[in-house]
Amino acid sequence: MNFGDLIYLVPAALLAISGHEFAHGYVSWKLGDPTPKQDGRLSWNPLDHLDPMGTLCLILFRFGWAKPVRINSYYYKDRKKGVLLVSLAGPAANFLMAFAGLFGIGLIYKFTGGYVGNVLGYFYTLLNYFVVLNVGLGVFNLIPVPPLDGSKAFGILAHNDENYMERHVNRNGYIVLALLAVTGLLSIPMRLAQNAVVGFLYAVVRFLLHI
Repeated sequence: MNFGDLIYLVPAALLAISGHEFAHGYVSWKLGDPTPKQDGRLSWNPLDHLDPMGTLCLILFRFGWAKPVRINSYYYKDRKKGVLLVSLAGPAANFLMAFAGLFGIGLIYKFTGGYVGNVLGYFYTLLNYFVVLNVGLGVFNLIPVPPLDGSKAFGILAHNDENYMERHVNRNGYIVLALLAVTGLLSIPMRLAQNAVVGFLYAVVRFLLHI
């Protein structure tokens, strides 16, 4: 990694992580669960959400995870539906932020033809990193391995228990994720999935902006 990239990677990663975790907490809170608010997770402050290893993986490998938001699903009127909504809220927020980033890129391109100065050029590049990191964070978190969101969605759908995978995989999930990131075993499937998401979002942006 070029350390010059950090001026783009760090702010993009912090915003992507904050939006992801805020979405989890906000949806759970709106469904009647006071736990995220009590834990201080209804926040856009990155320090409230960072997982050191997950953030490092996001910066180095373009996919990672944050500190899970603690929820109490028994506050939900429809527990299974509530867990699914809360689990998918984080990735959905990332895809929405990626769309916003692509839309910003499209606007800059449309009105400048791609010729940008230093200041606008920084934001143009920052948005590109922002899109990549958000898509990476969103796709990666759908994998059904704790502490990722996909594990809760799988647990509630397959076993009516959002903590099923966490109890069976335990904290070994962090080791599995770190190994997958470091060894590059996820590189090809992640790249294919990310390209599919970006391609779809870009097609929508092109349609909306007529570019």
